[in-house]
Amino acid sequence: MSPDKNTLDSLRIDRTQAPSRKLPVAIVATALAIVAVAVGLVWWLSRPKPVLVHTFVVPSVAAGDDTTLLNASGYVTARREATISSKVTGKVMEVLVEEGMHVKEGEVLARIDSSNVERNLRLAEAQLDSARKAIEETKANLLQANRELDRLKRLQAEHYAAQVELDRADTDAKALQARLDRQTADVDVQEREVALWKQQLDDTIIRAPFAGVVTSKNAQPGEMISPISAGGGFTRTGICTVVDMSSLEIEVDVNESYINRVQPGQPVEATLDAYPNWRIPAKVIAIIPTADRQKATVKVRVGFAQLDPRILPDMSVKVAFQSGKEATTAPSGVTIPKSAISPRDGRDVVWIVRDGQVERRAVTISEATGDKVTIAAGVSPGERVVVDGAGPLSDGARVREEAQ
Repeated sequence: MSPDKNTLDSLRIDRTQAPSRKLPVAIVATALAIVAVAVGLVWWLSRPKPVLVHTFVVPSVAAGDDTTLLNASGYVTARREATISSKVTGKVMEVLVEEGMHVKEGEVLARIDSSNVERNLRLAEAQLDSARKAIEETKANLLQANRELDRLKRLQAEHYAAQVELDRADTDAKALQARLDRQTADVDVQEREVALWKQQLDDTIIRAPFAGVVTSKNAQPGEMISPISAGGGFTRTGICTVVDMSSLEIEVDVNESYINRVQPGQPVEATLDAYPNWRIPAKVIAIIPTADRQKATVKVRVGFAQLDPRILPDMSVKVAFQSGKEATTAPSGVTIPKSAISPRDGRDVVWIVRDGQVERRAVTISEATGDKVTIAAGVSPGERVVVDGAGPLSDGARVREEAQ
């Protein structure tokens, strides 16, 4: 039995129509998301990184404030500072101080070997005692001689004694008187010798000449110490160094070309390098009336208005000599570090940081003094200017700032 033609036609495959190959919507969306993430990652990795810069906040200037006339640098010094030594040469037996200790005036700092001095003192005291006893013997002999002389005088007056006996008695009495006078003088000499050895014994005890703080310990027990340098490096010339912290001040070398801007009593603002944000009020104590021909500078003494434990000898310090409120010729404007100024296209410009980006700003400089400049126009108080790292910057560049 042969199949029906229509049945066979229904079983034939129609190859004239292409099969449909549409991808699911979810797969397409996922692929597009992966591409977007890859593009974003490439952009993030290849984008310019923020430039690290140091910024300075422009200070505000109130009306009538002091104006800086001159900037200089110097060091904290002490007017009363001494390396304590001994008056005699000897071996150090005991050192009673350490660095950082506070000592009072007259306090014992160290002792040196006094055994020889003590023996000599005992010998001198024994000799003094012997001299005093010899005086007592001579006084007794003199008393007896004077009695014999008086007796012979009475006998000679009655013609019972010869003149020669009287003369001999008179000579003995005078001799004993002379011996007594000499022995009295010897006692005085011995007393002075005892006082001398006592002074030398006291010299073996080293005391603080004034109240202060020990800043260095220069000798140890067993070492030799001498008031003068003995050479060879085996003999110390000092026990320790004591500084009177109440006498701290600042010594500044001012260029002689600008010394006319400094006057005694002038207000000064000091800044220690160790505490750059701490402004210390001070004033000029004196201008040393001589110049250093090698450095062309004049030394100026500056005193602190109030001392603080943070101020230490030999600290480096920057000082700003102020004009005072009576100055009328001082330039107006704000003061910023000189390093913030960059020359661009023949103009002085600064870079202002705002919202993580920099903006170039042209400024007008009214005065430059030392490492600071006074800006008459271009910046406002409170703005942050770049003081380091402005080389590769451009308008709109992204930066990462670090306050200075």
